[in-house]
Amino acid sequence: MTTVLRAADSAEFLGLVPALAGFTPRQSIVLLPFQGKRAYGAMRLDLPSDATDLDEYVETAIALVSRVTATDAVAVVVYTEEHPQPTRDGLVLPAGVAVDELLDCADDTGLRIVDALCVTPIGWASYLDDEPALAPLSGIPASPAVPGVGDVAGDQLAGTELPPVDLAEKERVATALRDLAVVLDHDATGPLTGGENPQALAAAVLLDDIPAFFEMLLDEPANLPPFATAALLWCLDRPVFRDVALAQWATDAGHGIRILDAQLAYSRQGTTVPDDLGSIFLGRGPKPDPDRLRLALGVVRGAAARAPRASRPGPLTAAAWLSWALGRSSHAGHYLESVREIDPEYGLAALLGSMISAAILPEWAFRRG
Repeated sequence: MTTVLRAADSAEFLGLVPALAGFTPRQSIVLLPFQGKRAYGAMRLDLPSDATDLDEYVETAIALVSRVTATDAVAVVVYTEEHPQPTRDGLVLPAGVAVDELLDCADDTGLRIVDALCVTPIGWASYLDDEPALAPLSGIPASPAVPGVGDVAGDQLAGTELPPVDLAEKERVATALRDLAVVLDHDATGPLTGGENPQALAAAVLLDDIPAFFEMLLDEPANLPPFATAALLWCLDRPVFRDVALAQWATDAGHGIRILDAQLAYSRQGTTVPDDLGSIFLGRGPKPDPDRLRLALGVVRGAAARAPRASRPGPLTAAAWLSWALGRSSHAGHYLESVREIDPEYGLAALLGSMISAAILPEWAFRRG
């Protein structure tokens, strides 16, 4: 189903931006790509700082907008905590230099300018007015409800907090992880003695078919029992299986089987992973089912919340990749920062962090639905 949102003027347009973005931006520049009179989503960037290379910032921003299929126009909205400055020559809006550069670059690229607005704590105004004047924030309508979007009152980091878990649950998962390791690592530590925890043995059986296990997690994502959580943490702590989980959740169980075979062949014989499988990690190929990605994100966030500190980088990095795949780079960056606090050298986190810093988004994020 397509939801059509209409705006008669700039104030009504500002009321639609949170619905298009999925949140209420803060300290941000938001770019909205248009095709004709229709906007399709929004792209958020942090406001440039004094240390930002403005030319590179502007070129990257307009390049991102231009990649969206059939885009022929753009709107720019600044959300800032800085107040406008009254001067003898009139009102000076915050981030004016950056916005001027963005509009010039967009014009040079052949994009029509739909609007350029600034929202401050004391009112909003248009950069396109020769003599900008503040209009009251109360004149901006409330953002309309959009199916599947949810509450948009929070900012770009809303929803990144891990779910609350009590200490007893964390201890149960830590114990389960230790007992499971005894079973799964018995080749290195010696044969099983018969005294192993039966629940650990049952969890180990789940891992006889890892793609089926990853699929099962999506069927029952809420309140995983401790040993299922431990089995997931064991997998996410091993790059071979972690990568299978991410690519399978972005595709389907059949791809999971292929990816597992390819990953094992690579680790054992150095066989090259087929391009169509490896490209999934870079955001190429068919667009994933967003509901499936969101289910997977809930699973790994729950696992990270229950995990011992040393076992958190795997699920947190998985949460970062899934957020990135959903187009939520701000969320991805938050999870990666949590990983760096635990293990600054964690491999996939470093790679994904470099991609986000370079403003690389999945290719499927630029296709109109």
